[in-house]
Amino acid sequence: MKNLPIKLLLPVLLIGIAWIQEIIDQLFFNGSFNLPVRPGGPIWGIITAPFSHADWGHIIGNTIYFLPLSYLVLLNGISHYVAVWSIVILFNLFILIFWHVGGHGMSGVVYGLVGYLLVIGIAERRILSLALTVFALTTYSHFLPTLLPWVSPPGVSWIGHFLGFLGGVVAALAMFKEEQQSSQQ
Repeated sequence: MKNLPIKLLLPVLLIGIAWIQEIIDQLFFNGSFNLPVRPGGPIWGIITAPFSHADWGHIIGNTIYFLPLSYLVLLNGISHYVAVWSIVILFNLFILIFWHVGGHGMSGVVYGLVGYLLVIGIAERRILSLALTVFALTTYSHFLPTLLPWVSPPGVSWIGHFLGFLGGVVAALAMFKEEQQSSQQ
């Protein structure tokens, strides 16, 4: 298990940043210090949005899903985890440039992790990857209907969830393709 300490600490560090932002927001700004990605907003919003949450319930809910999903993706390696994060953040550009409302929270990344896990096993057809896909399907398939705008609750950024999920799918396919190319060399 190469890089074990990094694999254990990275998700905690990332969600820790979100918790620090929320603590500062709630204690000093009464919940008004949010850093979303929004139409016409600053470009840095695509990076800060996952770390910004609406309230305690929002960050608690995201933390509960984020940590186990992160560790499941990390079973395939840090490069896979970074790919999911990078592509989900890149897909936030769509909201910045084209969408009519903004969004924030770690749920876009959570959906990206689910998307990755659902696709990687099918693509790789390795025992570990297939096990991750089956586990994700049985445990997190209840997320899938909320990718549709008419199922997602009011005030929830279904487009952020959809783009996150799509980012995870793209990350899984990209990592599969990269590993296929490197094994042929």
